[in-house]
Amino acid sequence: MAVWNPWHGCRKISPGCANCYVYRRDESIGKDASVVAKTGDYNLPLKKNRQGLYKLTAEDGVVFTCMTSDFFLDLADDWRQDCWDMIRQRKDLQFHIITKRIDRFAQCIPPDWGDGWDHVTICSTCENQDRTDYRLPILLNLPIRHREIICEPLLGGIQMQKYLETGLIEHVTCGGESGDHARLCDFRWIQEIRRECIRCGIPFYFKQTGALFAKDGKIYRIDRKLQMPQAKKSGYSYIPGTGSANAIKYQLPERGALFAGLRKSDFRSRFHLTDQDRTYIQEKGLDIIRRHAADFVAKRLSPENPEHDGKQTPMKGHPVFSAQHATACCCRSCLEKWHHIPAGKILTDCEQAYIVEVLMQWISEELTT
Repeated sequence: MAVWNPWHGCRKISPGCANCYVYRRDESIGKDASVVAKTGDYNLPLKKNRQGLYKLTAEDGVVFTCMTSDFFLDLADDWRQDCWDMIRQRKDLQFHIITKRIDRFAQCIPPDWGDGWDHVTICSTCENQDRTDYRLPILLNLPIRHREIICEPLLGGIQMQKYLETGLIEHVTCGGESGDHARLCDFRWIQEIRRECIRCGIPFYFKQTGALFAKDGKIYRIDRKLQMPQAKKSGYSYIPGTGSANAIKYQLPERGALFAGLRKSDFRSRFHLTDQDRTYIQEKGLDIIRRHAADFVAKRLSPENPEHDGKQTPMKGHPVFSAQHATACCCRSCLEKWHHIPAGKILTDCEQAYIVEVLMQWISEELTT
């Protein structure tokens, strides 16, 4: 990853700007971030080393452009054409431009832009539903080859599936707000955007929790150095597979670690096979129990949005029901939390087979105790 800041300083225009990190950082050193000026890296893409080679190379990764301002800021209109010229010249690099001013894009592009340049990605920010509904229709109707969305800081629940369904969005990033005065980011908002991405087969990146993070009814204050690692640790980012919109490259938990974690849960560890369950298994045999497990998983768990999800698994009445609660395979939210299997998508054959194996392992272990 490389960063190119041709100018520094910006003007706040929307709710997402309220606690801007550039303003915070500049204020800490007695600088006014509303003053816009060229930087010493203005011509970074064309700078060369002593050997006459470009300092920026493709090996440096994506060039994130104008990260301490906005590339389409009106106060930078006199400088932007030079930057387009540099971008045009460096077709060997991939430029990534994030903007809150997508509504100025059409009046700021070079005359030879056409339907977009293949080495330039334009990413529109969407911090709430209002900005989503204003900016995304503009983004989708512009001549751009590569479009992305970033919801950071995420300030409320957002529904964007109708925009994702166009197939024109290549990637979505979400994250909370950092800083001493950070506003709340609720994990439920992250979950819903992720589900919409999964339904549309679009990559999703959970970048950071933010400093004030709500999850499962609790609010956490998270230190700055932990905000990105915690998001990464969650395993909540999503990458579609190459063969199917529902194929996912994620790591199912190792069963030894899974069962160790389940044993530490007061709720999960209280489930055991009853005498009636044991008698039923002895009468039917484990092969029949396995078939029942596969049937319950296919009918009650595998749909994209199961009927009565969260209440579809009885607490007793069949050994598989006990196994489902004991192993957190009882509903889609538990599958997501414990097994990293995303909600909001149809379970693949591989995922269903994995769940059945988990259930049968628990039952087999119970029979030996």
